Amino acid sequence: MYHAGRMTTERTWVTVTVSEHIAEVALRAQGKASRMGPAFWNEMPALFAELDADDAVRVIVLRGEGEGFSNGLDLAAMGPELAGVISPSSGAKERAKLFALIQRMQNAITCVASCTKPVIAAIHGWCVGGGVDLAAACDIRHCSADAKFSVREVKLAMVADVGTLARLPAIIGEGATRELAFTGADIDAQRALRLGLVSDVHATPAELFSAARALAAQIAQNPPLTVQGIKQVLNTRSERAAADSLRTVAMWNAAHLPSQDLGEAMAAFVQRRPPKFTGR
Repeated sequence: MYHAGRMTTERTWVTVTVSEHIAEVALRAQGKASRMGPAFWNEMPALFAELDADDAVRVIVLRGEGEGFSNGLDLAAMGPELAGVISPSSGAKERAKLFALIQRMQNAITCVASCTKPVIAAIHGWCVGGGVDLAAACDIRHCSADAKFSVREVKLAMVADVGTLARLPAIIGEGATRELAFTGADIDAQRALRLGLVSDVHATPAELFSAARALAAQIAQNPPLTVQGIKQVLNTRSERAAADSLRTVAMWNAAHLPSQDLGEAMAAFVQRRPPKFTGR
């Protein structure tokens, strides 16, 4: 548990600072960017359960360190865990393990949406793949002018499976979600604002973080149980629909993710060349 005074806790993958009823959760950079490796997927639910249970925390601000919010899944770090379950020749046992892995990874994002405390995403730089999953699970999203977003899983022959397709339609609409998911295209801060993906755009990351803290402080001044009740009522419909979508995509990817196209995407990524997909 944290206390009402300022307190900072550092872990290998995150720094948590609590002050004046606001918890600032900063995803730590590996090199220039924050990536979602094993510690992220394994430890996020416990962290958010702890923050959720702490009466000293009324609002959470989620941001990245380094040059961006998050570059998504750390393929290199997750490679050993994924290697045994995504081979096109994998059998029923391996696909059952893949289904369980997808559900565990989904929980690392769903814990943000299900947390009773409001979560504000402060997004600067790149927000890619898993970063979009994470941002979509937050209640409010602001970004800086340098922010860029991409639902990029299609480029890796993957169906985004940990939250984007479950939550983004309620935020930006079905048509825009389909366009971003089908193309894997990058969009800038101004288009994100027009789509409603973010509520506001700030000139610099420093101004973004300051604005996010000010917004959090404004929310924290309100009666905490009432604020939590608002979130839980709003979640009633949206998270029920999200849960159905998440289970569907987990089953789909357990069956179809191990493919020749996935192997081609990985090889092309390593060799820095355009992939040639065959639908196999």
